[in-house]
Amino acid sequence: MAALSFQASQATAAQTGASQSRIIIESVTKIFRDRTTSVEAVRDASFRVSDGEFVSIIGPSGCGKSTLLRIIGGLTPVTRGRVEVAGRSPVEAQHRKDIGFVFQQPALLAWRTVLANVELGLRLNPGAHREPLCSIPDMLRLVGLEDFAKAYPYQLSGGMQQRVAIARALIFDPSLLLMDEPFGALDEITRDAMRYELLRIWSQARKTVLFVTHSIPEAIVLSDRVIVMSSRPGQIRDVVDIDLPRPREQDLETSPQFLACSERIKKLLRTREPERMSSTT
Repeated sequence: MAALSFQASQATAAQTGASQSRIIIESVTKIFRDRTTSVEAVRDASFRVSDGEFVSIIGPSGCGKSTLLRIIGGLTPVTRGRVEVAGRSPVEAQHRKDIGFVFQQPALLAWRTVLANVELGLRLNPGAHREPLCSIPDMLRLVGLEDFAKAYPYQLSGGMQQRVAIARALIFDPSLLLMDEPFGALDEITRDAMRYELLRIWSQARKTVLFVTHSIPEAIVLSDRVIVMSSRPGQIRDVVDIDLPRPREQDLETSPQFLACSERIKKLLRTREPERMSSTT
């Protein structure tokens, strides 16, 4: 595949350096309240994500993984704690289009072609005053869809539709990509293939990625670090460094190092905690 002519991201990465924190989370708590009840979704979570890192969050269903992602993305306000994205509040970072989102459902417009769906990412952000990451043909080449520019979503497989969603999120050159179970609705075979497709795309675009998943193998294959959360109220149980060489190929998943990482994460997820009283005030 020919090298792509990225216009902004690589220069930005060179200026900031890989050690700068793209995300700062300090003592974050989120409590959802209505007139009669309250639910503590996240409790006292703290971590940082550096520029260019790929970090996954894994934990039991309902532990607050997606809530954390929505807080970082400026979609949900925090109850207590400090959140910064690229040195700004999440809402400010979102307004500046520093954040790209990819969700479980690709949410493509059925009446627009692949090219037009990707182009929509630019049309919806005219006030961002930023150059696109690359041309739309180059972006389609990056995600392996250059031969499907004129196709409509119904003509694509589920994995291809998600690649369109990734292209749409990347085209306006966000510094941070938030991905919430993007492969959760795919069959197992397609999901296994898509993790390596995402690795290929990430290795060229080199965006900072925070990725929510329920899949231990997926988290290990993709990530530099894996944040393991407890059951609700979600707390950071541990952060596991994935010290495996890149680039990563499928035979990695049978290596002793991979299996050791998997066992460590499984053990953390199985660990029982003392019962806690849930917050009701």
